[in-house]
Amino acid sequence: MERVARLSTAASQKPPDYLQILSMAAESGGAAMWTKQQRETHEPRCGRYPSDCTDAEWAIIEPIIPAASRGGRSRETDMREVFNAIRYIDRTGCQWRQLPKDFPPHTTVYRYFWDWSRYGVIDRIHQALVEKCREACGREADPTAAIIDTQVAKATEKGGPASIQSATMQARKPRASSAMRSSTPKVTSSRSR
Repeated sequence: MERVARLSTAASQKPPDYLQILSMAAESGGAAMWTKQQRETHEPRCGRYPSDCTDAEWAIIEPIIPAASRGGRSRETDMREVFNAIRYIDRTGCQWRQLPKDFPPHTTVYRYFWDWSRYGVIDRIHQALVEKCREACGREADPTAAIIDTQVAKATEKGGPASIQSATMQARKPRASSAMRSSTPKVTSSRSR
């Protein structure tokens, strides 16, 4: 009986809503949970996918993307959507044919990716974004120092002059003759004698 009475009283009480919680916090001297600045900072992205580029990123990327070629049909594909599709594939690792239908066709996206990779557009986009990130952190756009791994240094020495090659490369051992050859008796024809 007591359990039924507790359940009925709990069901009749409504949980406090968000405004009641804020007013209780303000009355008790506590701070509000979210300020306007915090809301703007932590506002969710407007894109469909987390991999979609922001307006600030697109403002940097758009001038780097090559203009449509002259002559022929005009470009109908939205380049931002193509770039978002490439980022989606890079982020998720999905196959080109598994690209969601709200992106341009996978063949179009792949063709632009191939062209941009071949002509260095992807590298220029990456370089521009790295420079902006470094400037935002208070560093120079181009790094002034680099670290070279010893394995990389050894690999590059192999292509040097012959004196360096002989000092850095181990001598190759001649390959042994096939085991089949020595264990198989030699057959000669009677005609060749």
